[in-house]
Amino acid sequence: MGLGALIPVAIALATAPAPAPAPAPADELAGLTARQKAALVVVSGLPAPRGVAGVLVRPWNTGEPRPRGALVFVDQEGGGVRAFPGLPPAEDARDYATAAGAAAAGRATGRALRAAGVHVDLAPVLDVAGPLGPRHFARPRLGLAFARGLERGGVAACPKHFPGLGSAPISTDERRFVPARVLPAELRAFRAAVRQGARCLMVSHAVYPRFSGRRGVTAPGVYRLLRELGFEGVAITDSLGITRGPWPVRWARRAALAGADLLLFTSADDAGKAIRALVPLARRGLLDEAVRRVLRFRESLGLTAP
Repeated sequence: MGLGALIPVAIALATAPAPAPAPAPADELAGLTARQKAALVVVSGLPAPRGVAGVLVRPWNTGEPRPRGALVFVDQEGGGVRAFPGLPPAEDARDYATAAGAAAAGRATGRALRAAGVHVDLAPVLDVAGPLGPRHFARPRLGLAFARGLERGGVAACPKHFPGLGSAPISTDERRFVPARVLPAELRAFRAAVRQGARCLMVSHAVYPRFSGRRGVTAPGVYRLLRELGFEGVAITDSLGITRGPWPVRWARRAALAGADLLLFTSADDAGKAIRALVPLARRGLLDEAVRRVLRFRESLGLTAP
């Protein structure tokens, strides 16, 4: 083609309108109020405040109405720790001898919980054998197999209690201040859970010298360590209602600032107070990353924002 023929083409290209830019991805937080964001990082006992991310169902309220659109969490570890006593697993965690047996129990548990409207099982305990007695598996690989079974059965597993409770002298359910150490064997177990696709992990209430003597749920270093393992899911605190008074709400603010994505309460009253206390953090954008993780988690379980 000669130069004279190219000139009109060049002029046309120069004067043609520029292609429209690709639309920016929609901000998944657009339209959410500060109060809605604060509620979306809270899991509450029943009857729950409006808009919470999820609710915790316990043995005495399995038949109580649940908020529409809320994730449903339970403790269904086995044996004596079952929100639904009539559903599997009947065995305690320590009773499993093979990974195949643990996986089969997890799968049966997942199917039964899914039929009961549950989305997340706060199990398995991945801590090495310690203060929780029969709630500990004999070996971490058995707990990991149980978690795989839960997922295949249709509910999300939520291994606990990161970074590990096996060295504690007593359960954190029994005493407010419980010291513990970070054990390499426990970190290996949680790293393996992350590698096999854990979408949820629960953080411990124990107090760790490694993290300046802070409570696990409120220690920034604990959440940094968890993310360093490659975890991209939601980090949920152990129940913040282990004591009465102002502490559950204070711990909620500290945990949110430290890196927790979900704050767990057994008391609906404490959950409501926490939401109000978290609104100022939401207005400053300090909950945005947690809310994004929670929304992705909900989406992975087939739920949109409540």
